[in-house]
Amino acid sequence: LRHPSFPSCARSMTAVNRPLVQKTRTKTIATVGPACASIELLKRMLIEGVDVFRLNMAHGNREFHQQAINDIRQATRETSLPAGVLVDLAGPKIRLGQLHTDPLQLDEGSMVDFVRGVDSPEPRQITCSYEPLLDEISAGDEIIINDGLIRLVAEEKLNDRVACRVVDGGLIRSRQGVNLPGVKLSVTALSEVDKANARWAAENGIDFVSLSFVRRSAEILELKHWLAQHGSQAAVIAKIEKREALDQLEEIIESADGVMVARGDLGVEIEIEKTPLAQKRIIKMCQGRGKPVIVATQMLESMHHHRQPTRAEVSDVANAILDGADACMLSGETAIGEFPIRTVATMTKIKFETEQALIGRPSRLVDPELIRQQGVSEAVIFGAAQIASRVNAKMVVIATSLGRAALVKSKQRDFIPTLAVTDQPNVLNRMCLYWGITPYFMNSLQGHLLRDWVNQQAKQTEWLQPGDRVVFVLDTEAWPGINDTVHVIAIE
Repeated sequence: LRHPSFPSCARSMTAVNRPLVQKTRTKTIATVGPACASIELLKRMLIEGVDVFRLNMAHGNREFHQQAINDIRQATRETSLPAGVLVDLAGPKIRLGQLHTDPLQLDEGSMVDFVRGVDSPEPRQITCSYEPLLDEISAGDEIIINDGLIRLVAEEKLNDRVACRVVDGGLIRSRQGVNLPGVKLSVTALSEVDKANARWAAENGIDFVSLSFVRRSAEILELKHWLAQHGSQAAVIAKIEKREALDQLEEIIESADGVMVARGDLGVEIEIEKTPLAQKRIIKMCQGRGKPVIVATQMLESMHHHRQPTRAEVSDVANAILDGADACMLSGETAIGEFPIRTVATMTKIKFETEQALIGRPSRLVDPELIRQQGVSEAVIFGAAQIASRVNAKMVVIATSLGRAALVKSKQRDFIPTLAVTDQPNVLNRMCLYWGITPYFMNSLQGHLLRDWVNQQAKQTEWLQPGDRVVFVLDTEAWPGINDTVHVIAIE
């Protein structure tokens, strides 16, 4: 099944046998949880196709997350396969308090009261973790519980309670999530708990930090400033899951280093039938602005307990790839599911088959106007891809200390295998998120050393044959750190 134009040992000079994954361009993010909390399982997930591991700070304690980081890094050392680490901040998630009767059946048409406090004083009185709820909600507002399964409408607001009618009934349990679509909340996206977790992420050299329930670009900038204060170079990912975020989408994308389409809460905050088009809009805007975009939530949900996904889930993953997603994310499927390894392998197979349909299509290019605005490196990368296509090059090799050149190449969406070589470990891990980019580490990015290395690898592997052309994108002593030179060589 090996694609003849792609390296048989992606990313690693130690030639780990990694079937299929070296042929896929879309990246896989997997959430670490009890189901995969061992070095051996993490190694198998890397081999099957994981590019970035996610730590969900809404679950687990600091001890678990610290051990997970240590295990991920050990797994990458033992496999010689790099992987980024994403710390996903919980944000101001609103949850029910302790119910008086747990679980509590809410029948359609019945009445229930939200009251102040932590614990419910009576069976038909409910509390929540968001203290200002009773002050900020109004008659007519919806209250959504358990990811949209239970719906209430506020009918009467008093000082000490809000009387609500049950529209969609069912069982509720303590600590279930609460959404308030359309309600302007005063809570900040970056809580004190999130700040503490972000500081911990900085201390551990985390590659990506995502911010939940973003509403304004200022919240992204606040997190960036907080991370910088603590010496972190982590990329900040904005999670789009609020109606207000869609209203401020362009500004949020400009401020963030990447975006996540967090469909779980987004599908509750807006009408569920509008979620697919919102996803397409977000992806398109990210592509046009050269930002990585992740599609998340329930991608292979049924694989929590089943060895095969549903046909609808397979189509969902495929459509995200066809829309232009840079990465697809697995959440509970790998964190608490019964088949974490099989789930990753299934994701890889879907990616491979879907991407075959894209080969030969016109590339989705970053807006040329943006390239003109950004400078020399971006223009050179843009031209190198066209040169590679014209001379029928078998590979593009980019030397990059910052990773920006690799991201620009990623957004051009061609299927020429691309190696991005860096001398910075943090850049190596960040490039694991970039579509179509195979990251490598070298101590030196000097052009002659890089060319010698590629020739040597060609002789030792099946990457390239004598006479095959390779396009190198390098910098020179005239402009150190700026990719300003394109070389075309033939493998000896």
